[in-house]
Amino acid sequence: MKLLIKQACIADPHSSHQGTIQDILIENGIIREIASEIPADKADKIIKGKGLFVSPGWVDIFSNFAEPGYEFKETLESGARAAAAGGFTDVFLIPDTNPATDNKTQVEYLRQRSAYLPVNIWPIGAITRNLDGKHLAEMYDMQNSGAVAFSDGLHPVQSAGVLVKALQYVKAFEGVIIQIPDDTSIAPNGLMHEGIVSTRLGLPGMPLMSEELIIARDIKLARYTDSHIHFTGVTSPKSMEYIRRAKASGLQVTCSITPYHLFFSDDDLLQYDTNLKVYPPLRPRAVSDLLKEAIFDGTVDCVSSHHLPQEYDSKVLEFEHAKYGMIGLETAYGAMQTLFPSLSPDKIYALFGGNARKIFNMQHPRIEKKEEAIMTIFNPKESWHFKLSSSKSKSKNTAFQDHTFTGRPVGIIRNDTLYINE
Repeated sequence: MKLLIKQACIADPHSSHQGTIQDILIENGIIREIASEIPADKADKIIKGKGLFVSPGWVDIFSNFAEPGYEFKETLESGARAAAAGGFTDVFLIPDTNPATDNKTQVEYLRQRSAYLPVNIWPIGAITRNLDGKHLAEMYDMQNSGAVAFSDGLHPVQSAGVLVKALQYVKAFEGVIIQIPDDTSIAPNGLMHEGIVSTRLGLPGMPLMSEELIIARDIKLARYTDSHIHFTGVTSPKSMEYIRRAKASGLQVTCSITPYHLFFSDDDLLQYDTNLKVYPPLRPRAVSDLLKEAIFDGTVDCVSSHHLPQEYDSKVLEFEHAKYGMIGLETAYGAMQTLFPSLSPDKIYALFGGNARKIFNMQHPRIEKKEEAIMTIFNPKESWHFKLSSSKSKSKNTAFQDHTFTGRPVGIIRNDTLYINE
């Protein structure tokens, strides 16, 4: 197939065409020509539109496609379609499956399946066997089989002794540990942020302290081991200050945030909307507003969707019994561009892919002649309406239904695969 992208601005710091508006001709998954004008008759299909941007493919570093074991929530196929609709060419999958991704066989299964999907699947190997938090999994074997990083997913490692061993283990091959920062012993029965709203609703809370304690501890462990740790789902300004200081001292500490933690607040839970029961919990607006500075000063490295599908029966019930999580791949970019209209396309690419590729030692595709076509097409100015009926995810648990966003992922190209949002 010959594909022509017309008059798109290139957002790729590694390209000689960075910041210029070009036509891009792709044939059989390879960029054949980049020029200011390429005749339309050279192509079988043309993509055009006012205000288009093209960057190397975006990367989501923390999603759950639920397979194997929970295919009633999501499958690799439905999750991949949701990722493509969200503009992602690469997705990291957490190990919270049944069985858990804690051995090379599970990693190889997921890697092989990605060959038949519109996006590239990168398994995150479990730190501990069966996510038990006690016994280290075979991380070296998983790394050799294609695991991109290591995490216990939605079960953050509580034992400092176990985590320090894991950090020492992955240092041998320059691996990265991903951790949701939460000391679960602080509020084991917490359902939402501990504050005024939780008191009004009569729900047990989760204080910011439970996050800050783990981040402070794990930074010390990263310093001790001289290894790399990545915190995802950070919600506390004090946590950001710890991370900022760790970076300034030269430690291998990075972090990501989720769009829905910035878009919503615990005030939105006043109606007991279980779609907003997420982990980590939503914080007060005044708290989340303080995180915005960390996006612009470089403390935040990545935006992570924390795509966590839950079927109808896990969400439509009493708040205390509802499962945590929200789908987020399709709305991640729209939410961020709507919240931060001043974000440049270069900054968008850094947050949505460029930094992740550096952190996790991934290939960096370039928008250059003779290179593989692995790219995301997006329009920062396009207004669009998200409807559940058009969602590609198998589950529909999102609080973004019927939201209008400014900034739309137009589609992706991955080798010879094209996905375009209609």
